[in-house]
Amino acid sequence: MASSSDVTAVSDTQTTTPETPAPSNSNRSTTPQSSRFQDYVSSGWADRDDALPELREAARFAAERRRAVSAAFLGERVVLPAGAQLTRSNDTDFPFRAQSAFAHLTGWGSDSEPDSVLVLDPVDDGHAATLYFRERAGRESDEFYANPAIGEFWIGPRPSLAQVAADLGITTDHLVAFSTSEADRTLGADEELDRFVSELRLVKDDFEIAELTAAVEATRRGFDDVVAELPRVADRPRGERIVEGVFSTRARVEGNAVGYDTIAASGAHACILHWTRNDGAVATGDLILVDAGVELDSLYTADITRTLPVGGTFSPVQRKVYEAVREAADAAFAIVRPGIVFRDVHAEAMKVIARHTAEWGMLPVSAEESLEPDAQFHRRYMVHGTSHHLGLDVHDCAQARRDMYHDGVVTEGMVFTIEPGLYFQPDDLTVPEEFRGIGVRIEDDILVTADGAVNLSADIPRTADDVEAWMARVAATARD
Repeated sequence: MASSSDVTAVSDTQTTTPETPAPSNSNRSTTPQSSRFQDYVSSGWADRDDALPELREAARFAAERRRAVSAAFLGERVVLPAGAQLTRSNDTDFPFRAQSAFAHLTGWGSDSEPDSVLVLDPVDDGHAATLYFRERAGRESDEFYANPAIGEFWIGPRPSLAQVAADLGITTDHLVAFSTSEADRTLGADEELDRFVSELRLVKDDFEIAELTAAVEATRRGFDDVVAELPRVADRPRGERIVEGVFSTRARVEGNAVGYDTIAASGAHACILHWTRNDGAVATGDLILVDAGVELDSLYTADITRTLPVGGTFSPVQRKVYEAVREAADAAFAIVRPGIVFRDVHAEAMKVIARHTAEWGMLPVSAEESLEPDAQFHRRYMVHGTSHHLGLDVHDCAQARRDMYHDGVVTEGMVFTIEPGLYFQPDDLTVPEEFRGIGVRIEDDILVTADGAVNLSADIPRTADDVEAWMARVAATARD
C-alpha cells in the first residue's frame, strides 16, 4: 500500500453540479421529488466500506511511464483525458473503455471512470501528477438515486478519491477542480504528444508482457471452447453467431471483453478480411476462420486467428492452401530477432506467398518478378500486412512515426502479430475453380527476446495435422 507521503486525496461532499451529466429522461421521469422522500432515501444506510486498497501491480510501471512523458515535456502542462461514455442509442450507452494512453499512464483498466483526466503539472524537478475524476455522490445528494447516468442506485457505487489515490499511487482530486487552457499539451489535440505516448508503448515492460501472455492463454481456452462447440454449430442457420457467442462467453468470464469484434467467417466469408456480421451458416465441408482475442481487465488484448475445418479434416485443396499460409508464417517468424527491420517480417512472408501462388498458376509473371515493387501481383490474394504491434490496442502504437514502426528496428520487448493469409474470392477468375471461396489466415502473437523471439500462442495448434488432431481429441472428449 502506498504511504501517505506518496499520495494525497482531496475530499469534498459531492452534490449535483453543472459538471454532472444531466439525466436524459427528465421528460418522462417518475422519480419522487418531495423533500420528505429525499430525507427518507438519504437516511438509514450502513456506513460505507472506506477501506483503502493496496497499490495495484500496474501502478509502479505506470509511474515509470509518466516519468518518461515528464522528461519529454519539461516545463509544459500535459493533459490526458480518459474519454467520455458514448451513447449507443437514446438511454443506452456503449460500455466505457478509457483511452489507451490514459490507461497506460495511470494503470487504471476496466474499472476506470468516464471523463477522468490525468494531468501532469510542471514543477521544479519534472511534473506532479493529479488524477481528476467524478467521486461517488454522497447519499444526501439527489444524484445518488435520481441520476441514471452516474447515480449509485443505477450503476453501482463509484470509488472515493482516497481509494483511487491508494490504488494507483497518484494524487487525486474531484473533477470540478480540473481546468484547462490553450497552452496545455492535450492528448487527441496535440500531434507531438499523441506520437510520443504511442511510441512509448512500442517496447513492453514486464507487466505488459505478463498481461499479454495471460490474454493469450485466456484466448487459447476460448478457441478450445469454439472447437468443442463446432459439431453442434455445423449446418445451423447463423452458426457464425454461435461461434462468436461461445468465444465472447470466455472473454467475459476471464477478462473484460473481447479486444475487438470477433471475426467468425465460414466458407467464402473468410475471404472478407473484416467480416464481423457473423450471420452466415457454418457448413460441414467448409473452413471457418476465427479471429478473436480476450481483453483482460488491464485492457491488454490478444489477437489470434485460426482457420478450422468445420468437419474436422481438411480437404486436399484446403490443406494445400492452409500449409502454404503456415509456411509463410513460419518463414516470417524465423527471422525475428533484435536488430532486424520490422518491414522485413512482411517481406519474408511474401516470398512464400508469391512462390505458392505462382506455382498454382495464379500469377501472370514469375514469383521473382511479382516480388518487384512495381509488380506485387501476389498481393491480390493477400492485400493486408503481415504484422502489427499489439498491446492495449489490438493495433497498438498506431500514431508512431513510420521510421519507428514500419521502418523501425525490432527491439527486445516488442510484441507484434505475424498473420499471413490467402483469400481466393469466389468470383475471382484468375484462381483455379477448386481454390475459389477458400480463405485462410494463421495469426500468432510474438514476443521479441534478447536473442530471438517466442511465439506466445504456439500452444494453439497451428499445423494442419495438429489442428485435425486437436479437433478429434476435443470431439472424443465431448463424446465421453
